[in-house]
Amino acid sequence: MAVADKEITRIMATDCGSTTTKAILIEKRDGEYRLIRRGEAPTTVEAPAEDVTKGVLNAVGEIEDLEGRKFLKADGSTVQVSPDSPDGVDIYMSTSSAGGGLQMTVAGVVKSMTGESAQRAALGAGAIVMDVVASNDGRLAHEKVADIRRLRPDMILLSGGIDGGTIDHVVELAEIIKAADPKPRFGVGYKLPVIYAGNKDAAGEVAKELGDKVELKIVDNLRPVLERENLTPARDIIHELFMEHVMAQAPGYPRLMKWAGHYVDDKWKQVPVMPTPGAVGKLIEIVAKQENIEVMGVDIGGATTDVFSVFHSGEETVFNRTVSANLGLSYSVSNVLASAGFDNVMRWVPFHMDEADLRNRIRNKMIRPTTIPQMLKELIVEQAIAREALRLALVQHKELATGLKGVAQERTIGDAFEQTQTGATLVNMMNLDLLIGSGGVLSHAPRRSQAALMVIDAFLPEGVTMLAVDSIFMMPQLGVLSEVLPQAATEVFDKDCLIRLGSCVAPSGQLKKTDVLADVSLKMPDGSSEELQIERGKMFVLPLGVGEKVQAVIKPAKNLDVGSGPGVEWIGELEGGVVGLVFDGRGRQPFNLPEDDSTRIAKLQEWAKALDIYPDRFLNLEGSE
Repeated sequence: MAVADKEITRIMATDCGSTTTKAILIEKRDGEYRLIRRGEAPTTVEAPAEDVTKGVLNAVGEIEDLEGRKFLKADGSTVQVSPDSPDGVDIYMSTSSAGGGLQMTVAGVVKSMTGESAQRAALGAGAIVMDVVASNDGRLAHEKVADIRRLRPDMILLSGGIDGGTIDHVVELAEIIKAADPKPRFGVGYKLPVIYAGNKDAAGEVAKELGDKVELKIVDNLRPVLERENLTPARDIIHELFMEHVMAQAPGYPRLMKWAGHYVDDKWKQVPVMPTPGAVGKLIEIVAKQENIEVMGVDIGGATTDVFSVFHSGEETVFNRTVSANLGLSYSVSNVLASAGFDNVMRWVPFHMDEADLRNRIRNKMIRPTTIPQMLKELIVEQAIAREALRLALVQHKELATGLKGVAQERTIGDAFEQTQTGATLVNMMNLDLLIGSGGVLSHAPRRSQAALMVIDAFLPEGVTMLAVDSIFMMPQLGVLSEVLPQAATEVFDKDCLIRLGSCVAPSGQLKKTDVLADVSLKMPDGSSEELQIERGKMFVLPLGVGEKVQAVIKPAKNLDVGSGPGVEWIGELEGGVVGLVFDGRGRQPFNLPEDDSTRIAKLQEWAKALDIYPDRFLNLEGSE
């Protein structure tokens, strides 16, 4: 239950990341919640400290120094939650991905059906899915056993079969888990949590196999029938077990869990610590629901890239999250090059560079993963790699964010009884209303226009899409806050967290021989009118500030679409931002860069100049460092 807003006016929230612990102070001033201060300190989950709370105290201590007020108890032992005192805060809460976050193995009878449903349930709960075990995954039984032992997941989610169906395959998977007898990463002497969310008729047999070996929890079936997924019970129990087992065994977490909470009627009420990705997903779901829009968010980190989306499927609103565990810009930067290939990375670099030079730069980043670019060339190369990491993460997201597979679907009268596979992706870039970028390379780009161009190049939004970035990556803290004070979370998200870059207008479809992709008529805020054309292969920006809006009529060429259908004019409102209105005439379906190297470089420089993403000396990079 949400707490009445008037009860809480001072909020301290932390996010314990794998390398950095970030603290934010939110207060209600002049009737609205606003971000007041931010502090950070190294995370201390590993040796020599081996106590996550020390990093929390250091981060909160930085806010104390900046504010000149006390937020820790006098002995410095904990965050002070004291609603009746001028010191301290009214509530403290936290998220965490320290210690590698929540790592899971999931199992399903058919990899592309119950296996994918189990994957979606685990990812939506904030886990990293290390492996998907399935009866038809091509591995022999002893290979599956060896992989489970080697990976040592924090917990296992076992699913399979519709209610009332066969139980043999599910029991076989339970036997494999029993034979593996996996040991948890943290803690000695406690049983590994295993969640069973499969055919209810097999629950008794699964309990016989696993009951003595693991901490077994039985919940409702993920796929009670082929045509429907029921992920919520599994996600809820994953979060509960994460708190009880995984977090309780990690260094310092039992203390952190006791700290998080507030007083209700003079009684202490704990606020659960959430996995960082789960909290981000919660916030994106809330924003999509409150504004009734389709939203996609991406968080690109040093080791992983997470993609979150909320799209409509019929009358349903579907949330999906994927983790690209080997796509990051520091620890995993070499994997980006290996997955994308040299040519795909280099196509975004607007000057000539040989392969050896690029590989050496990437090796330097791997040796010193926490460094940031010091020179313009280094920045441009890192942003080129980021585009490919983001693009590949989106490809993986589209593959998992699909309709249910294995469902018979009526197509026409002639083949109404033919069994067909659904599974088309739910990700429709034309329907996307808001695209949010997060992570250091986007949030801390020297110029906001650089972040805008990176997400446009990587995600290729179609039609009209608002672009935004998370200013200082406080979405995890706001996600856990939304569980208690949704108003505070959404107010701070809108006013202090989200930096609106501006709307991107991109006609989509086969370009053919059309030179003018669309004619644009704008009614400006001052009452004047603007007539523009989106030309083939060109980009341009129209200055329009944050909160400013224009009435627009966009008439695309007959085979192109901006949201109303091929050749149909789009009438609506375009909103500006810190970059402005971005008009992209480079085409979609497909988007191709020029094959000739000199032409490609000239085009990249032209687009960079149009968006003013680099200093003027950018055009003279060939021989400079």
